[in-house]
Amino acid sequence: MGFPVGYTELLLPKLLLHTLSILGFIRKLISFLFRSLGLGDFLEPDIAWPVRPDCSSEPHSASAVLIRELLPVVKFSDLVDPPESCAVCLYEFDGGDEIRRLTNCRHIFHRSCLDRWMDHDQRTCPLCRTQFIPDDLQDAFNERLWAASGISDYYGEYSPITTGL
Repeated sequence: MGFPVGYTELLLPKLLLHTLSILGFIRKLISFLFRSLGLGDFLEPDIAWPVRPDCSSEPHSASAVLIRELLPVVKFSDLVDPPESCAVCLYEFDGGDEIRRLTNCRHIFHRSCLDRWMDHDQRTCPLCRTQFIPDDLQDAFNERLWAASGISDYYGEYSPITTGL
């Protein structure tokens, strides 16, 4: 009543795994040969990373543009009592790093980390989920966002900005 000595159902998965291992080895060998002969440009990359635009390029949403205008960029060396690392990428801050300090919660992040967060139309702190925009600036932010969206041009005199709704 123990485990059978000749377990035949494992033959096919074992054969498949060995075949895949051999094919992977052949792929690596061909890749090495092409690179050593200077033909590496003809190979496909191992990992097809999506092309990410530079941080200085145009953000995806109008709200990200407006939030970036409200959150100042400062040098890390100018801070008085800074944290050790960015909570998004977990890298330590250097003296010349550009950082953004959130106005409501005072958390600090690398500029590029927070900008990528905002590009996904996030409007809260990645650490504590406090709103980026302070309550006293929320109405002005909403008006500027409405105007930037171009919807007020479409509706003309019936837009909430001109009617005061």
